[in-house]
Amino acid sequence: MPATVLDAPPAPVRADAAGTRRPTAPGDRPTVQFVRFVLVGGSANLVYAALFLLLGRFGDQAANVVAVLASTALANELHRRLTFRAGDRVGWATAQWAGGGIAAVGLAVSSLTLAAVEVWTDSAGPLVSIAAVVAVSGAVGLARFAGLRWVLVLRPGARP
Repeated sequence: MPATVLDAPPAPVRADAAGTRRPTAPGDRPTVQFVRFVLVGGSANLVYAALFLLLGRFGDQAANVVAVLASTALANELHRRLTFRAGDRVGWATAQWAGGGIAAVGLAVSSLTLAAVEVWTDSAGPLVSIAAVVAVSGAVGLARFAGLRWVLVLRPGARP
């Protein structure tokens, strides 16, 4: 006899802030969210690199600030809509404040990293600067994943 929906294993469940248990889609699992997070973040890093190179004539620090702001705003919105599928639960401003706050720390660290690269490498070129900032972005990205996941998915009081 063919398998039916009734034979399927029960869907995973989670409890919301009120304790109500709700089914979760496979895309709600943290590992799947992390894969989407990495893909969105990688795309945002490509936007960052393109803007950094395009704006390099204004200096590394100015190019870094503009590239970080633009790529972060894009990434926060994509994370809200795609990574965590929270577009119907969490507004644009909430995602921007959450992701932007963590990104502000990342901007400070990346700016300090750029300054150190400039001092230590004596004009190594834009690719070394980009590599250094991307490495810092990876570490900040892990913090952003945890922070955004909490705000967009796990936060107490968030709507299911």
